[in-house]
Amino acid sequence: MFDDPEALIRVDMSEYMEKFSVSRLIGAPPGYVGYEDSGALTKAVRRRPYSVVLLDEIEKAHPDVFNILLQVLDEGHLTDNYGRVIDFKNTVLIMTSNLGARDITKGRGLGFQTGDAKSSYEIMKDKVRKEIERAFNPEFLNRIDDTIVFHPLSKDEIAQIVSILLADVRDRLAEEDMTLTLSEAAVQFLVEEGYDEKFGARPLKRAIQRFLEDALSEKILMAEFSPGDEIEVDIDSSGEGLALRAEPATKT
Repeated sequence: MFDDPEALIRVDMSEYMEKFSVSRLIGAPPGYVGYEDSGALTKAVRRRPYSVVLLDEIEKAHPDVFNILLQVLDEGHLTDNYGRVIDFKNTVLIMTSNLGARDITKGRGLGFQTGDAKSSYEIMKDKVRKEIERAFNPEFLNRIDDTIVFHPLSKDEIAQIVSILLADVRDRLAEEDMTLTLSEAAVQFLVEEGYDEKFGARPLKRAIQRFLEDALSEKILMAEFSPGDEIEVDIDSSGEGLALRAEPATKT
């Protein structure tokens, strides 16, 4: 959104499940351990007011966290432990949740196994919304602008994610003065190995690590690949893995 990956402030709410940990969002009060450090959330937003704040797995947070968020959603600011008013009016607040994921995974009554895709999605969305209403207080839900229930990832979308993840691999190889090229067959192989409608993109990262990154690391450690190489990746002859080979850089 702000054309900068650094503009994303990610806060894992599983770290704020206990009451004593809640104060770390805005900073510990005077006399308590950690007072010298600003809050994890307020410090990040103070340093970068134009940002996207991602509160991951919000359902895991302690109830006191929601009292803090009510202030942000209502007034658009928070006061940290030093008394500084932190303005959130230029931030986009996104909260993710896995509520209803267990039912979706097991396919209990959500219609993923049979029927029209559109009606299946509507059934799933209704189930998830009911789960959200059960888990969160109305005063909190009333301050949220919109709730989005995502469709399961398709293979086309997984292919786009492959491109993003491969860009990261290429960037790391570029630091070693190497380039990486994958054939269409190799990319499709990663899509097939990493696609699971129930679990989203997580299996994809494991597939890339297993079939590509591990092989790259091994060959670099064994000095089969060296700086200046152009690494080409294709599906192997068995069709059950990837074949990597290096071409010396073309001199210009």
